[in-house]
Amino acid sequence: MVKMQAEAADEAIAALPGWSRQDEKWMQGSYRFGTFVEAIAFVGKVADIAEAMNHHPFIGIDYKKVTLRLTTWHAGGLTELDMQSAERYNEVYRTSIPGNG
Repeated sequence: MVKMQAEAADEAIAALPGWSRQDEKWMQGSYRFGTFVEAIAFVGKVADIAEAMNHHPFIGIDYKKVTLRLTTWHAGGLTELDMQSAERYNEVYRTSIPGNG
């Protein structure tokens, strides 16, 4: 994977609801849930996606809020793989939470 140029990364992130660029190397997305159990179930689904893609996010859990941070270490910043991961996480969120479909 090749590190994305800043403008390309910013444009791609702008198309991902709930995601923002944190700095030169990281992007972050946050998800809110009705219960702690829903948040933990989502994290389990994130883990399955991350394993399948062999691309693992930093995961923060604060009761009913899950925060994911992405970077591609071997590329030294954001790549298309980060964008694809974020898209997959957003899709799981939309389809797994009642009323988000």
